[in-house]
Amino acid sequence: MRASPTASAETPVRPSAAVGGAAEPAPVKQRDPFFDNAKYLAIVLVAIGHSWEPLRSGSRSVTALYTLVYAVHMPAFIVISGYFSRSFRATPSQIRRLLGGVVVPYVVFETAYTLYTRWTDHQPDRAISLLDPLYLTWFLAALFVWRLTTPVWTHVRHPLPLALVIAMLATLSPSIGNDLDLQRVLQFLPYFVLGLCLRPEHFRLVQRSGVRQLALPVFVVTLAAAHWAVPRLDYAWLFHNASAEQLGAPDWEGPLMTLALFACSTLLVGCFLALVPRRRTWFTALGAGTLYGYLLHGFLAQGAKSWGWYGPSWVHGPLGEITVTVVAAAVVTALCTAPVRRVFRCVTEPELRWAFRRDAGELARP
Repeated sequence: MRASPTASAETPVRPSAAVGGAAEPAPVKQRDPFFDNAKYLAIVLVAIGHSWEPLRSGSRSVTALYTLVYAVHMPAFIVISGYFSRSFRATPSQIRRLLGGVVVPYVVFETAYTLYTRWTDHQPDRAISLLDPLYLTWFLAALFVWRLTTPVWTHVRHPLPLALVIAMLATLSPSIGNDLDLQRVLQFLPYFVLGLCLRPEHFRLVQRSGVRQLALPVFVVTLAAAHWAVPRLDYAWLFHNASAEQLGAPDWEGPLMTLALFACSTLLVGCFLALVPRRRTWFTALGAGTLYGYLLHGFLAQGAKSWGWYGPSWVHGPLGEITVTVVAAAVVTALCTAPVRRVFRCVTEPELRWAFRRDAGELARP
């Protein structure tokens, strides 16, 4: 995920002064290790969360951890995606990257997941529908919509309150269909707009030592609250893919839950970012491949349930839960590596230069 999964984590670096009167070289771009670290850690949480799904029913503790993870991992990805979408102005080069980095992977993996589930779930008649995202592909559909609307959010006077109102109204509308998973698109919209509103100084703020010292206690308290709430609150609210009526709740509860979850997830995202290392680490380079880890790990996560890997009783005990967690983290880490990226780049990040005409600006350059 190039920055959430699909935005770039690059910042311009000022070159040193030229020597002997020679012309100063053009600025080069260097990836910010902080954002690559954040993306890698977030994709590990995504994979672990998916690996815990079959373990929830038998363990209140796993369900509490699952709830905590779902409150932070996708909001974190979406906030980072919004942050790196601030410069989107729908220029020809940006449209090419949007189509190559979002639309093409969406079409390819939506088709692949449909064919895959026909086999694993024994559903030979399952139709391929590009309007009804399957499993992980909803994020690509949502990112496409959010990116296209970026110029709107960068020009309105109060973008975040407006996005929150839209998300709150979405919970009152059970008639919003499954086309492009629009319910999720609208309910997660405030996190993307929040990212658009952020500046580099905001990320430096959460990295202060005082914030870092508070981050871990906040997670501990939230986990305890999640453990208490497991039998009392439907964690399906965290999926943001259904209206209040569809979740069996009164209409008034939808807008209130939208605000409460946004406040909670924003706090947890801040704590998560506070704990992310700013320096280069052994996993920094893997941050550039999180789109691959995101899209590919779902095949194993889906297959594990269909192939009976969760059948043995020991898997549902402490040793099994730890094993599942470690395996999920290891698999998604491997899927972010350079060899995997080289193999799948043709369908995940295709250049598509052959499909577009050169714009006037490019033709004018020597």
